[in-house]
Amino acid sequence: MKSTINFILFLGALTVVSCKKENTFNDYKFSEKGSVITCDNQNTALINEALFSFEADIAAFYAQNGQENVPNAYGQFLRAASINRIKYEDMVSPHTVKVFEALKHVNDLWDANNPDSHLNYKGDLLECISSNLKDKKLKTTYDALVATNSMKPELFGTPLARNYRAATSDKNLAAYIALDLYYAKLFGIDLSNVKEKTVVEQKVDFNKRPTK
Repeated sequence: MKSTINFILFLGALTVVSCKKENTFNDYKFSEKGSVITCDNQNTALINEALFSFEADIAAFYAQNGQENVPNAYGQFLRAASINRIKYEDMVSPHTVKVFEALKHVNDLWDANNPDSHLNYKGDLLECISSNLKDKKLKTTYDALVATNSMKPELFGTPLARNYRAATSDKNLAAYIALDLYYAKLFGIDLSNVKEKTVVEQKVDFNKRPTK
């Protein structure tokens, strides 16, 4: 409840200053990955950066023995998200926090009247992303939930968790996941103490013989 009130207050303040302050984000860390999300009249450079920063976060968080695997990370992330068991403050990186601050100023991306997600499903950006979903069953489910004003991350999260590998080939689906199940959740998180995560390297003991 408190996070919802804070979000509404934030959007109210943002409405006042949005016309005076343009997004000046220029810290593009993943620009070499190219543009996988293309939507007219949208800051797709920022959306692409948000997607790749999200993928970097989950890949690092769910890495096993120092090995990152994005498809497996999607599977673990979506399963945890579907039961609301993600400690976002432990997963998010400082770069993602910067991206999130810029996303706050994206026109019609957020909805103060949506307490379940804070995301504006009927905004131009989400309509563009959803119209390009490749999986027909997931798209049908998404469109039906939005059309009936029944869309909630928990409802759509269940079929997503069963089809998590689709996110690796369908970047519009991946962008939806990043925005709804990651960035939208950060409004209720204290991000002031987020620091770079320490990478623990696995040392190889050359004197140890492999187990037969």
